[in-house]
Amino acid sequence: MAAIVRLSSVCGRGVKPLFYQTTLLARPLVVPHKYQEQPHQLTARIHASQALHAGSASKAASLHWTGERALSVLLLALGPVAYFHPVPIVDYSLAATLTLHGHWGLGQVLTDYVHGDTKIKMANAGLFLLSTVTFAGLCYFNYNDVGICKAVALLWSK
Repeated sequence: MAAIVRLSSVCGRGVKPLFYQTTLLARPLVVPHKYQEQPHQLTARIHASQALHAGSASKAASLHWTGERALSVLLLALGPVAYFHPVPIVDYSLAATLTLHGHWGLGQVLTDYVHGDTKIKMANAGLFLLSTVTFAGLCYFNYNDVGICKAVALLWSK
């Protein structure tokens, strides 16, 4: 006995098909029958309606992805600047970018591995608290001690 999997449940998750034509979305499926020599030809139809695709949310996700990449490039640029010109503005820029980079990265880990509404809310609250404490701690370190740039330089000098 053959089973037919509804392909629209796989393709309807916000992924637009490469070629959006109805002729390409119907593909024949050959299923051999147990008691016959001739295989049966079945047709599986993919339903890819435009309502299933994300509209404005895809723009926000694209902007978020662009922001993550810009922050990563900024972190790459702040490394040499912090080494050659350790001033307080660079210390605070590093505190902000490192905290935001860690917040977004851990947010993706939570998105991938935490399931359930209550667990997601608790994990996001914990992540927000962790990011806030991290940023406050780095700013406190920058204000009351030598700062991030000079602290790393002191670690490398020994």
